[in-house]
Amino acid sequence: MKNLAVLTGAGISAESGISTFRDSNGLWEQHNVMDVASIDGWYKNPKLVLDFYNERRKQLETVEPNAAHKILYELEEYFNVCIITQNVDNLHERAGSTNIIHLHGELTKVRSIADEDTVYDIGYKPIHIGDTDSNGSQLRPHIVWFGEAVPLLNAAANNVSQADIVAIIGTSLNVYPAAGLVNYKKNSAPVFLINPHDVSAFHIQNLILIKAKATTGVADMRNMLIEKFL
Repeated sequence: MKNLAVLTGAGISAESGISTFRDSNGLWEQHNVMDVASIDGWYKNPKLVLDFYNERRKQLETVEPNAAHKILYELEEYFNVCIITQNVDNLHERAGSTNIIHLHGELTKVRSIADEDTVYDIGYKPIHIGDTDSNGSQLRPHIVWFGEAVPLLNAAANNVSQADIVAIIGTSLNVYPAAGLVNYKKNSAPVFLINPHDVSAFHIQNLILIKAKATTGVADMRNMLIEKFL
């Protein structure tokens, strides 16, 4: 089987009803992004941050994977698929995908502020000030915020470098370091770029542009992959 590396961003989950990370005003669900998605924001007002992610978790429980998520799972029948996502939702998992790298963390998990390896899966439950690990340290969202390192970046880059085919779905290629992952691909590897908006991608070799929303574009990509690469 050929290796297929799939980079996904907010656009793939938007059609499930999940708000994109930030709009043109730099807001996320009416909050300044840096207040709720940065390590400085956490130090400044941890209660606000916890409440914000509690709401995101509650919202996530009410939505379902869409056709784009499901097609990526179905492609595991034909390719070795590795999904590298900037999204913190669990829609890829719920659609069935089995090999997922969450660059920016996972919404349904929390970790200790004293030990980043102490991680708990809480599902859709809320956490509050005073909720602690077994050693009494406060729990925080298992999210990679602005101002923090991206621990799975090397694993993601390694998967892209080994891919025979790369797909980029629903991301603007503006948020680094994730946007730089495409630079690790083989020169010979074709790149499917699926986005309904104009994206600056002149630097990408062997580009196949599908200007469409994720559900439509991923369906088109599936047909092309099966026709051309099997």
